[in-house]
Amino acid sequence: MTEYTVEFVGTGETISCSDKQTILSRCIEEGIAQEYSCRVGMCLACSAEIVEGEVEQQVATARGLTEEEGERFALTCMARPASDLKLDRGKYPPSIEGDAAAAADD
Repeated sequence: MTEYTVEFVGTGETISCSDKQTILSRCIEEGIAQEYSCRVGMCLACSAEIVEGEVEQQVATARGLTEEEGERFALTCMARPASDLKLDRGKYPPSIEGDAAAAADD
């Protein structure tokens, strides 16, 4: 088991997270207010832009993210760190942003 540092840019919040634990579960344990809903990679509420580093999240690309989005965004409910990370919370992949913009136009 390897421990990595996960920093949330712009918040001053940092957690230590093993490669065996999801980022969301560590946030909950540490009392960090990471948004989430379904906890199974479908709603995309827990997404964060990967500013620096890598995550392991094979299930996320099978569920809510495209392959390309999976390289730029982490679903924190599914993602486990594969290196030290910098994440920007509240950043959503284009697939969800496009859906929200289309709904607003209706």
